[in-house]
Formats: sequence, structure tokens, C-alpha cells
Amino acid sequence: MENRERGFLDIPRVEPGYRPLEERLGDFRAVERQFGYEQVHEQAARCMDCGTPFCHAYGCPLANLVPELNEAAFRGHWERALHLLLTTNSFPEFTGRVCPAPCEAACVAGIHGDPVTIRQIEQTVAEMGFEQGIIASSPPSTRLNAAVAVVGSGPAGLAAAELLNKNGYRVVVFESAPRPGGILRYGIPDFKLEKWVVDRRIRLMQDEGVDFEMNVTVGHDISHRYLQRRFDAVCLACGAREPRDLPVPGRELSGIHFAMDYLTQQNRRISGEPLDPADEIHARGKRVVVIGGGDTGSDCLGTALRQGAESVVQMEILPQPPKMRDPATPWPMWPRMLRRTHAHQEGGQVLWSVMTTGFAGRDGMLTGLRGVRVEWEDKEAGPPVPRAVANTEFEMDVDLVFLAMGFVGPGKGPMIESMGLELDERGNVRTSVNKATSVTGVFAAGDMSMGQSLVVRAIADGRAAAAHIMNYLRS
Repeated sequence: MENRERGFLDIPRVEPGYRPLEERLGDFRAVERQFGYEQVHEQAARCMDCGTPFCHAYGCPLANLVPELNEAAFRGHWERALHLLLTTNSFPEFTGRVCPAPCEAACVAGIHGDPVTIRQIEQTVAEMGFEQGIIASSPPSTRLNAAVAVVGSGPAGLAAAELLNKNGYRVVVFESAPRPGGILRYGIPDFKLEKWVVDRRIRLMQDEGVDFEMNVTVGHDISHRYLQRRFDAVCLACGAREPRDLPVPGRELSGIHFAMDYLTQQNRRISGEPLDPADEIHARGKRVVVIGGGDTGSDCLGTALRQGAESVVQMEILPQPPKMRDPATPWPMWPRMLRRTHAHQEGGQVLWSVMTTGFAGRDGMLTGLRGVRVEWEDKEAGPPVPRAVANTEFEMDVDLVFLAMGFVGPGKGPMIESMGLELDERGNVRTSVNKATSVTGVFAAGDMSMGQSLVVRAIADGRAAAAHIMNYLRS
């Protein structure tokens, strides 16, 4: 096709798909395939080049130049496509793999048809940049006489560090874990994001001058006074680390774990990091229940299946969404609709509109779960609330439960308390419009300040914080 005038009408949406089911369940390697250049050329032709690109202006938190990117990819101008992508996105190799693509939800072609495969085009363009050596070490030509400490090496911290370093500032990233990457390394399973992708970016940032100090907990190993004395500004990007708990009878039984503890341990196991056998969490041969219906719950489901669980059930208190877009979330809003991840296609069972009321056990070990079906009741003031349906109580035999119900904030660790940081009503670090905290010279970015969100939003927030830090240092 030489032009794109009828691309969205004549060419169907095609996705790269997944590796065969039997194959991918036998390992933790990435499940999704990647487009080749010819597929990108064809799928990019579906872009309508809208006069008002909602994918850019409404959908993408990074404001990626989607129509221009698609045009360049369609024409085979790969270097220009990559340049356009890197103008707004520090890490397209991450978002091209793990972003739920709100840009596609806002794609005009999706109003009466299928949206453009924006995420997969982005991933292929990014990988082409690495393969052809276009994405390579490029340290700043001039170093400024100012240094910034970034605390946390997740997507927000890495994005802030990358942009600050590019602009000549000396950057040191402090991370409490043994290896950098935050949730990218320890929270997201390898079958969605293999860790060589993270390692590749970290090496590039190191080659460009970013220093990483690992196994360092601010407030314990070093004080915040040390940071404020040694650095001209501090950017806190420690994420939302406090998981939402489930205070029901039997919660203290052995065999009930937070989802992130489980996912982190499996990622460490794959990476060869030492694990204490006494703390092992493994689903082999066990009856598993995952409480929480989001992406983290799906990740637990996929992990448990790969570990050889006897059965896996994912429970969600919310009602099952409609199979098509809910009229209450019209285009270009993020649609409320039923989504089945690759993990759901691999096995297990999903229960909707159910609430856990307690756990049963014997000799301190988990043996069962008690629950009830719920209906959602509208209130005159405030959001709907779940109400137990009479005579729908049930019990399940279970050996292992993972709590995947989200996070409630960064938690009150030694750093937050010693710094005296002001928190907002949700327990997040309070920041002004320029990402500044209540402590002069200290900024916060990502989930730590805005609450649990997407990797792409964390990258965007990290970049925004870096821009405000640079303004602060210039003034």
C-alpha cells in the first residue's frame, strides 16, 4: 500500500500473538511475539492521521506523537520514527511491552472498528533502535556543577535520572534492592518483561554517567541529611509499597501472602538471587486462590500455573464487566469492559462479585476460604457499596492465597518520618504542581506521590519531576 487513505478500511487489525500455550507454560520467557518490519508497515497504514489525534492528546500520558510515529514507520523512516518516540518517551522498550495502551482506547479508528496496534508498533521501533545501534551511549557533552539524588529505581526514578543526566546534571540513584529496576525488575513477571530488557537500559544509563548505589535504604543506611548535604536536589521515587490488607478472621494463618511478595520472590529466583528456603512461596501442587482481579492478580495466576499449581482461582469483588465497551465509558475514555489476559487464556478460573469473609486453618496452616456472593448497592451519597446476598455463602479448600488488592500508599518508612514529609488524605507524599514536597529541595514522583498507577504514568511523572527539578536548580 503506497498511501494510508484507506488503510483503516482495507486492512484488518492484526496482533503479533503469543507463543503456543504448551510451550509458554513450560517457562517464564516472554509470551508475546514481536512484529516484523513488514507487519509494522502494514499495521501503521491503518492510522488515520487524524486532524485531532486523541491518541496523543487524550490517551497517552506521555503525549507520544503517535500519528507522526506511524507515518514514519509506514514510510520505513525508522530513525525518524525512533527520534519521534524518544522525544517524549524515555523507555519505549518498557512501555511497548507492559503498557495497557490507553492511546489505543482513544484511537479514532476504534470508534466503529478496531484501533491501531500502537503499542506493538512502538515496541518494534524501539527494538530496531537497539538492533541497529541507533540507541547507544551518548553522555552529555557538558557537565553542570549540580548533583541530584534519585531515591528509587523504578520507572519514575529511572525516567527522572535519565532526563536529568541527559541535561548534564550529575545523578546518583539510591536503591534498597540488590539490583535496579524497581517494579520493572521485581514486580512484573519475566513472561511480560524479561529482565535482560531492564539490564540493557541500566547499562546504557551507566555508560552515560548515571551512578547506581544498591542495597542502600535512606533513613537506615544513610540519612536524609546526608542527601541534602551532598546533593543540590533530591527526587523521591520509591513507589506505592504498602499493600492493601484483608482484615478478616484467619488472616494470621500461614499460607496467606501479599501478591508482590510472591511475584518478587519468583523474579529473584529466575535472576539467581539468593533466597531463604524458610521463606519460600511456591505453588507447586497446591490449590491457589488469588484475591483481586487486576493485572497483579493476573500475574499471580500466570506465575502459579507455571509453577505447577493443582488449581488456581482468581476472585474479584466487582461484578463482571460487559464484553463490549460499557456505555458509561464512551470513547475516548478508558473503556470498562471484560479483558482476558494471556494468563486467563492459560488456565484457572475467575469468580466475579464474590467477597472473602474469612479463612479456615489447622495447626496454624491455611486449609480453606469462606466467602459470599455480593450485589452492589447504589447510595444517595458516595460510591456504590457491596452487599452480601443471603444464602450464597460458600467454602473452598485452599492451600495458598495471594492478596492482590492494590496498594494504599508508600507506607510510613524511616525516610518519610525522618524527613517530616507531609502526606495527603490518601497517605501519599503531598506535592505541589511542580512536584515539590513540603521539604525544600526535595521532590517526589511516580506512585509515591500520585498513588498506584501505570508504568507509563510513572515514566511521565518522573520526566515531569526532572523538568521541575531543573527549573529549581536554575533559579
